[in-house]
Amino acid sequence: MSHPTTTPAPTPTTTPASPSVTTPDGTPTVEELQAQERRLVLRRFSYEDAWILGSLLVGLARERRAPVAIDIHRAGQQLFHAALPGSSPDNDAWIARKRRVVERYGESSYLVGSRFRAKGTTFEASSRLDPDTYAAHGGSFPIAVEGAGVIGAVTVSGLPQLQDHRLVVEALEEFQAGR
Repeated sequence: MSHPTTTPAPTPTTTPASPSVTTPDGTPTVEELQAQERRLVLRRFSYEDAWILGSLLVGLARERRAPVAIDIHRAGQQLFHAALPGSSPDNDAWIARKRRVVERYGESSYLVGSRFRAKGTTFEASSRLDPDTYAAHGGSFPIAVEGAGVIGAVTVSGLPQLQDHRLVVEALEEFQAGR
């Protein structure tokens, strides 16, 4: 039996990277971020896949004239890097700090930061990790492979943290759909 509702159904978003949001300020919840990670597990990830994913990210960033740097690491090896107009060496430093969070926690840098914020604190105040080495800001997402777990990270830096995160998620969704 269906119950009438006075609230209209949410309007679908225009990009797959924009999760349905339930927070008043438009940020995804911890549960929504966890669901993204469960959904974006790949069957495999090769050197060629890194090139394809990285090139996809470059294409999306160029379309938006996004001043970002893009990095893909697997098992400690950099497989892809691009710096687009408007990016700077600072973006590479942010990439390294965000990627270390993924490597340490096995979750996206945005999810890790969101967990701390959900507890009413910050990563910097509560993690006991050096903020010059680790940054739980959006933009680094685990590359997880079925049967292997997290094997690397894809990272974007140059936009506000939620936009960095969403750009990576959008590219991973397109990449996964093409496989």
